[in-house]
Amino acid sequence: MDTKMNIAIIGGDARYLELIRHLTKNPSMELTIIGFDQLNRGFTGAKQAELEELEPNELDAVIIPVPGTDQQGYVETVFSDKQIQLKKEWFQSLKKGCIVFSGITTSFLDEATGAAELQLIPLFNRDDVAIYNSIPTVEGTIMMAIQHTDFTIHSSEVIILGLGRVGMTLASKFSALGARVSVGSKHKPDLARITEMGLTPFPLEELTAHSLNCDLLINTIPAMVVTKEVIQPMKSHALIIDLASKPGGTDFKFAEQRGIKAMPAPGLPGIVAPKTAGAILGRVVSQILTEYISEGSK
Repeated sequence: MDTKMNIAIIGGDARYLELIRHLTKNPSMELTIIGFDQLNRGFTGAKQAELEELEPNELDAVIIPVPGTDQQGYVETVFSDKQIQLKKEWFQSLKKGCIVFSGITTSFLDEATGAAELQLIPLFNRDDVAIYNSIPTVEGTIMMAIQHTDFTIHSSEVIILGLGRVGMTLASKFSALGARVSVGSKHKPDLARITEMGLTPFPLEELTAHSLNCDLLINTIPAMVVTKEVIQPMKSHALIIDLASKPGGTDFKFAEQRGIKAMPAPGLPGIVAPKTAGAILGRVVSQILTEYISEGSK
């Protein structure tokens, strides 16, 4: 049986260049890329095409950009001046069993794939991707902390909000650099884990009592947690880095009024290490599709 899969990559940023390189090395995958017309056609070894040239009912997998789609179905096209819109009818034309990959999902994407009864895989929801991505995320956070402060990380008072997959790596690495790390969480098991790590735990509702001594505050929680009340007592030299997905969890307007530097920094892996971030996506997508082939579900 012919097990070669037909895969379309539609739009994407610098991470997707490495993703394309990775997938084109797999002899079981036939790759077509759309939205990369600014690249040399011999660059990737993949076939370049326009969206209208695709045969949706022949595709086994579709990979769209990390942010998914906007509410009209448009996707990000960093390497093309052309706009690409994936209408709900287009998803309906995909063959049964087609897998749709994105980084995160949107309401439009949920509705379009749900109505078409397609399997949607938001890669950043997976533990393996999130844990791998925590490495360039933390390196980028350290870079930002060094660039935007006039004090060393060593011996500074660092608050990390959230002990998820990124928060865990942040806590470990900033502690290893000699920072005095406190971690806030609303989950009791997290507070126990923070204690086990030799760090200082505190319930999230007590954040205001801790922020006044903070030199660097790093938020990973996608909810408004760094409020006016939290920012008000902070030192004037303090730095806030918000890693949560847009719109973040910080009152940026009040931080500016207060004279506190607060920086939104979602998607750091794609900014500071697109090659590594793309390789991570390539490995995981390839693994998922290889399992799909081996199960004989094509």
